[in-house]
Amino acid sequence: MTDQSRPQRNRSTGGRTQGTGAAAGQAGRGRPRTGGNASSSGGFSDAQRRSGSSTGGLRSAGATGGRGRGRGAAPRERAVEAPADFAIPEGTPARPPAATFAELEMPKGLLSALTREGVTEPFPIQSATLPDAIAGRDVLGRGRTGSGKTLAFGLSILARTAGKRADARRPLALVLVPTRELAQQVTDALTPYATAVNLRIATVVGGMSITRQANALRRGAEVLVATPGRLDDLINRQDVRLDEVAITVLDEADQMADMGFLPQVTKLLEQVAEGGQRMLFSATLDRNVDRLVRRFLTDPVTHSVDPSAGAVTTMDHHVLQIDTADKASATAHIASREGRVIMFVHTKHGADRLAKQLLATGVKAAALHGGKSQPQRNRTLDQFREGHVSALIATNVAARGIHIDGLDLVVNVDPPIDHKDYLHRGGRTARAGESGTVVTLVLPEQRREVTRLMTTAGIRPTTTKVRPGDAELARITGARTPSGVAVTLAVPISQAPAASTTSAPRRRTSGPRSSLPTDVDINGNARRRRPKQRMGATGGGATHTAAGFSGKASSGSKPGSGSKSGGNYGTGRQRRQAN
Repeated sequence: MTDQSRPQRNRSTGGRTQGTGAAAGQAGRGRPRTGGNASSSGGFSDAQRRSGSSTGGLRSAGATGGRGRGRGAAPRERAVEAPADFAIPEGTPARPPAATFAELEMPKGLLSALTREGVTEPFPIQSATLPDAIAGRDVLGRGRTGSGKTLAFGLSILARTAGKRADARRPLALVLVPTRELAQQVTDALTPYATAVNLRIATVVGGMSITRQANALRRGAEVLVATPGRLDDLINRQDVRLDEVAITVLDEADQMADMGFLPQVTKLLEQVAEGGQRMLFSATLDRNVDRLVRRFLTDPVTHSVDPSAGAVTTMDHHVLQIDTADKASATAHIASREGRVIMFVHTKHGADRLAKQLLATGVKAAALHGGKSQPQRNRTLDQFREGHVSALIATNVAARGIHIDGLDLVVNVDPPIDHKDYLHRGGRTARAGESGTVVTLVLPEQRREVTRLMTTAGIRPTTTKVRPGDAELARITGARTPSGVAVTLAVPISQAPAASTTSAPRRRTSGPRSSLPTDVDINGNARRRRPKQRMGATGGGATHTAAGFSGKASSGSKPGSGSKSGGNYGTGRQRRQAN
């Protein structure tokens, strides 16, 4: 059953007129429409909705210049103010949450795969969003990293796409993410379930072979996971079309807006099939996200599992006041703790410099930032997951792509400038219901600004004055005195990259390749124990698939902690389900 009368968008005013036809309740492009003006199920207060205290000064959906999507929708309320978060207009009420996966309309293959993966009960955001998402509703979901958003949209995509087959270069579902690392995480998380229902996933990101990605699309893939820039490149090359995409997901929408991807995202959303389902997930909801919601989502049902992204009861927040002369030493003491830690700094140069300094003091440290090649970034993350690296020094650009289970400490060596950056950095810990600690090192001249930032983020940290060697520093962070013995990190590559028919031809070298063992230093540079030999086109260390990459690098012996492969999540139901 489909809508018998379609609404028309009033371009002069941005308003909509409600269609009179009945709406479909089946999967596909039709979606259920019910009467009433009840509030959505998202955990936003009635007072917030009544006041409309959110974004203001925004143009209406029609005034943005976007084309009408031709779908029925309830009239939307306009917000008046513009603080950080925006009020969600009242609309069609949400469906009741699902207590178990079994009560959802999912193929038996998906249910069996969930059991095999040890995922037995839905997380709150999965319980709330899956009934509406599987029914074909537009969904606006807010939940912090680690709350289970990936399976929340991923299972609904697979359930609604199961049994269909995509033509070459024409995927049926699209997941847009801001970073390469997050694309890899989403692909790894959904692959076991996609395999269970005979669906193919292609991953297209920058920094990898565009020819291989084009070949994967040519073979056909039902689900496409992509970063906006690379997908735009492939469209311009006519390697992919989006006119058959019936389900579109924007994951980490706030970061895409912060990174300046809105023009590309808008361009891509205008190319997907009209009448399709849209789902938008974000850790924070602000005016940039509001623009996307107003323009591309129709009568969305809203779900929020966190009152605010920072209000996480399993996360402790500490501000450690230190003197300038003590900062380097205090940082080294924290990095020497037993267990892993992610440390955030402002710049790529600062990350490289701090990693070098920590290596000199005996800490196994590595830098991760946008200046590294994709194979280098994959390799560094693998080393961190497997325990070869204990201190990961990262920039904000890398913050959203790092999903490490079992990580209990994040340190802001350089305090973030924006409150959203603070929340995103902190989201690397306390995943899947686990506990974690976020520590911010603050110099005397930074105290006022950090106080303002915490207030804006809704955080009430514990403030402590510390020095290197203090008992309080050790209690909060597990800090220890570093050994002072410089370390050099090298992970042997025990397996050469797979050959590719699309790669550039290699220069012939004397002797078999296996006779030349290779080490990789912490910056990802290959070091030969014998005279130099040209490396393969894939860069060594990472095993690449035709669709992009698997992110799994061969390594030496693995310590007892950490996941067993670089591309996969740790064991346990919560870790698998937190995706």
